[in-house]
This record gives sequence, C-alpha cells and structure tokens, in this order.
Amino acid sequence: MNIDYNKLKTRSRLIRGIRDFFNTRDFLEVDTPLLSPELIPEPSIENFRTRLVSPYNDGHELYLIPSPEIWMKQLLADGSGDIFQICKSFRNSEQISPVHNPEFTMLEWYKTGITAEENITLTEELTAHLALPSTPEACRPPFRQMTMEEAFVEFAGFSLEENIEFPALTAQLRAHQIPAGESEGWEVLFHKLFLTLVEPELPQDRPLVLKNYPSRLKTLSKDIPGTPWSERWELYMRGTEIANCYTEETDPVKIREYFRSESLEKTDHALVPVESGSSWVEKLAGFPESSGVAIGVDRLITALTGDKSIQGVILFPLDDILPISKKQPE
Repeated sequence: MNIDYNKLKTRSRLIRGIRDFFNTRDFLEVDTPLLSPELIPEPSIENFRTRLVSPYNDGHELYLIPSPEIWMKQLLADGSGDIFQICKSFRNSEQISPVHNPEFTMLEWYKTGITAEENITLTEELTAHLALPSTPEACRPPFRQMTMEEAFVEFAGFSLEENIEFPALTAQLRAHQIPAGESEGWEVLFHKLFLTLVEPELPQDRPLVLKNYPSRLKTLSKDIPGTPWSERWELYMRGTEIANCYTEETDPVKIREYFRSESLEKTDHALVPVESGSSWVEKLAGFPESSGVAIGVDRLITALTGDKSIQGVILFPLDDILPISKKQPE
C-alpha cells in the first residue's frame, strides 16, 4: 500500500471547502441512504444489487444508489429548500481507469428558483473557491461555453439540428465510416458520432460547459420549447467530464412518461434488472422549479490538483483491493 498523505490532506481540505461554500450560501447539507429498494430507471447505467436478509421476513432486494437523486428530489418536493450532499455512489459494469472507479464520491446540489444556465455561475464560483495555487489554468474559471450544435458544426463538420432525424444521422455515420448496427437506436448512434468526432476535439485550454443536449437523450431535464434541445449541460476539464446539470423537469405527466419508457428500456437491456416503481413519481407532487448539479468529486480533485488519475486521489481504489485473478491466459 502506497498512500500519499499530502494528497490525502489536500483532498480533505477541498472537501471541507465544498462544505464551507454551500454552508455560507444557506444550503442545507443532507445525508440520505446509500441503499434503495428502487431506482430511477437509467438504461445507460448498470447498478449493484444486494439483498436484505432478515430472520423476521422474507427479505428485500436492494440497490446501491448511482447518485442520491432519488432521495434528494423527495426532500425538495417536501419543501427542504436548497440542499447539497457529498456521498458515495456506485456504478456497475464500467472499466476501472484513470477516470472510473465503481465506487466514487459524488457532490450533488439543488438550488430552487434557478435554471441550468444560472447554475453555471454557481459552479464557476465553487471552482474558484476551491482552486489551489497549483491548480492548472486549464481547470480555472472563467468557463468557456459552447452548445452541442456549435460543437457538431465545428468538430464534426455538420449541423446536428439539420441531421437529427434517424435517416440523416445514419447517413452521417456512413459518411464518416463509423460502423452502425441496424438495430441500434437513436441514442446509440448519437453517442457514436459524439464520442468519435466531437468529444476528443473539445477545447482543453480552460473548463468547458457543453450545453443544450438533444432532448432525444431521455433525462429528467426540461426541454427548450420549440427546439430539439434540453436545458442540460456538462462540464469538461482537460477533456474529462466533471459535472452534469439540468433545469429539473417539474411536469408530473412528463416525469411519469420518462419512468414508463425508460423502465421498459432498462428491463429489456439491463445486465442487472432493477425495480423502478412509479410510486416515486407520486412523491414528487409539488416539486419546485430548480436546477441540480452532480459532480464527480474524485475527478474534480484530480483536475484541481493537476493529477492525471483519480487513482492518485482516492484511498483503496478497487483495482488495488481486488484479489489477483488466478485465471491463466488461454
């Protein structure tokens, strides 16, 4: 075991700095469960499943949360006001890499009465508050801003809005010699184009807010009326996604439809099936106008310290503690 205690002390200071930032702005810090009997259906995320074993009943299937959203939104609907949380989150079926660990630390906050656009400023202020003397200029505010449409025009060489229908998107894949299966859906095709042509070319000289994602990427963010875009952005630092932000959807009809369609998708394709009961939607009655941001704390600390991998700023990364496989190469 080789722990750099100077990095550990820096991490501790930065997490204290996060708490100081939100406490001075009258956010309430909350501490919600890591286990849940149901999850928000997100087909792009695989989950960890476990079981409550009890001598008093038949037991229950439980899941490790991929983010605290399922609990925090219930608090918002109950009238909590502005809230934040720093907690562990879990994503299954992902590689262990310089930017991935199945167990990671998440910062999530919700501010009422603002939009995703206004939350950019709050995120800039947080980053400025946390910046160290050694923080690279590429990870300091001000943030550069670019829409998804602008990014496609500049880096992929075509307008996404003009090619957003399935046949035109498929034609762009062929034109750029990107393989596409006949049964692959719109989201898969979009991500192939984005990850191949756009994301590797995003500017890295300072943090980048990439905003106005296609509304066909199903999330719980509001759509921008009269456009094919949603009120969503992601923050990149040195080419790595750090944060995700929505103007939160408040329409119960749209939230219920999201649950219905995404539950079907997840049931059909998930490696780990989960319960996604519609009862959660009913608990959001009275959900306020708000914007939420989720930040990968390990990635943020890596960026602010100028490190190259989250493995250097977390204790006991999974690839260090897993038993060495005894399987020999065939």
